[in-house]
Amino acid sequence: MDIAVRNLRDRLRGALIAAAATPMTASGEVDLDLVSRYLAGLVADGATGLAVLAHTGRGPYLAPDVRAAVIERAVALGVPVLAGVGGGAEDPAAQARVAAELGADGVLVFPSDGDRVALHEEVWRAARLPMIAFDLYTRPCPAGTLRELLAHPGVAGLKTALLSDAMGCQRAIALTREADRLAITGEDRMFGPSLLWGAEAALVGIAAASVGVTAAVLEAFAGKDLRAFEEASGRLDRLAQVTFTEPMEGYVQRMLWLAAAEGRVPETHAHDPYGPPLQEEERAVVVAAFG
Repeated sequence: MDIAVRNLRDRLRGALIAAAATPMTASGEVDLDLVSRYLAGLVADGATGLAVLAHTGRGPYLAPDVRAAVIERAVALGVPVLAGVGGGAEDPAAQARVAAELGADGVLVFPSDGDRVALHEEVWRAARLPMIAFDLYTRPCPAGTLRELLAHPGVAGLKTALLSDAMGCQRAIALTREADRLAITGEDRMFGPSLLWGAEAALVGIAAASVGVTAAVLEAFAGKDLRAFEEASGRLDRLAQVTFTEPMEGYVQRMLWLAAAEGRVPETHAHDPYGPPLQEEERAVVVAAFG
């Protein structure tokens, strides 16, 4: 394992990395000053790291200049920053180079339909920036490929986000720990169990708002207080039940609704133009779960 990769792995152990949304208007316009305030609020409320331009942040849809500006705003906050690369038309290696130049600490590599190991090697050669591999429910990674990825000297850890595949999540965590990489939970709907299965850090979209709810679970787990862990996990589960539900891609809009209800973003910039349309009645359910 490369020394910079090892250092990031160790730095992120125990971290809550918020998979931040990108506040925007219904037409997709981004206010960068608002992005700065929003990201700073996540950090103030318990996020110890930020993942920008990831699935929650709709990174694949954003123009290169906007992507670069979002990374700059995140890096300025002084916490570890992971930038999402891939998943769209733009070259992920080029995206990784830009992220490195702007001071990002690592990249979260979107899963692809092609040769995933070759993709990670391409990204690594382009930027020499530590990588977090990504096992996502829309493109689950075969165990053999996971082993190859986890043996790559540029891979610091694996984020598993398999949604409802408990056995797949357990397998991914076990393989990651066997490879001496960081097992990162992205399991918004299996958050507590994934910690019990061995996840050592969290990178979750549910921390795009109400970040303190997620932070409380990690704090209780680290403190070995079973009752506190049970109560904190229950609160997170109740929130996840109304935000991470069908249509699943609607979770970004739901988290933005919640961010608006908390005053993190104005209503004008609480839109996800890239997700499925949702019924307005859902908003009241989401906000009620937070309250």
